[in-house]
Amino acid sequence: MRAVSEGASDFIAKPFEVAALASLVRRHLKAHAEAEPSDKEREGALITEFSSSGLIGRSVAMVNVYKLIAHAARSDATVLVLGESGTGKELVARAVHDFSPRANKPFLAVNCSGLTDTLLEDELFGHARGAFTGATKDRAGFFEAADGGTLFLDELASTSSNFQTSLLRVLQLGEVRRVGSTEARQVNVRVIGASNAPLEELVSAGQFRADLFYRLSVLTIELPPLRERTGDIDLLARHFIERAGTESPLMLSQESLDALNAYPFPGNVRELENAMTRATALCSAALITLDCLPPNISAHYGSAATTKNSHSLIDDRPTMEELQRRYLELVLTEVGGNRRRAASVLGLNRRTIQRLIARYDLFSLADKDSGIEDDRQTEHHTSLDE
Repeated sequence: MRAVSEGASDFIAKPFEVAALASLVRRHLKAHAEAEPSDKEREGALITEFSSSGLIGRSVAMVNVYKLIAHAARSDATVLVLGESGTGKELVARAVHDFSPRANKPFLAVNCSGLTDTLLEDELFGHARGAFTGATKDRAGFFEAADGGTLFLDELASTSSNFQTSLLRVLQLGEVRRVGSTEARQVNVRVIGASNAPLEELVSAGQFRADLFYRLSVLTIELPPLRERTGDIDLLARHFIERAGTESPLMLSQESLDALNAYPFPGNVRELENAMTRATALCSAALITLDCLPPNISAHYGSAATTKNSHSLIDDRPTMEELQRRYLELVLTEVGGNRRRAASVLGLNRRTIQRLIARYDLFSLADKDSGIEDDRQTEHHTSLDE
């Protein structure tokens, strides 16, 4: 009884039967398993958690990325983020920082591409007064400014061997020397590096320091390109439309969604974001159609459709019910949502067009001021030939 009072969940009295003990153990194991969250529940929690950092996606590839971010956030080790341009490497770095114990300290990002060694070292390490022409006073660099926090270094593959040597020294010793100074200053900074080039291959080719690579890649997070993130394009497209903050809600037509999913997106998420920004700016109705998308995306879709013997309302052999919905959506779009004109084109009376709009939930496409009263009550099945 004392064991139970001190926290034991059950007991078995002596002498006991083996069958009774086995039954008790099975019961407790089952209760423990039911109390543990399922894999799906854990994945859902990760998706919700990291969406606050701007990471959108539910694909298997992105869930794996979320798991690595969670591991990295619990550690203080250096992290290397790899992925094509536009995949969101800085968002991953920010998520690692935001969910780490360093979250209330600075997060600073530096793009190393295109900077000479002198400029890059001045940016990162700072300089002493008189170090060069124009250095009229001491200036702290990003390492000192990020003390206690995180420093994100992007495009590391573009740096020179000399700079890589200087960076390695900082990572090994935890100290920096300002340009033109002999004084070493201790810094407590977590470094997250990133590259859109395969660093391991550059190491093998002698174009990147092996010791720096191994120092950076204690934890490696590899971001998948958008074309490999099955199902995420729809989520991302709608996210960017909502973020555009238009006066009235916009929807993507099925054709425009098909075009986005058919396009390979060499510029990845950044290219998709730009495409949605353009579409929301050009869209004059409640529906984003194929014409609103950038020409390269619509042209790629047109080319693919031609190869498949041209796309049409019945290209995927829909049911009559689905074909009816698509045709009504098409007509409403073409008449700018005017219900009277749609009814005239389809040869329907006012009540029938009203019921069909309610049945297929196409209120966002229909103009409430077009002379037909809005009625969202679900009606009996109605065909276009009523």
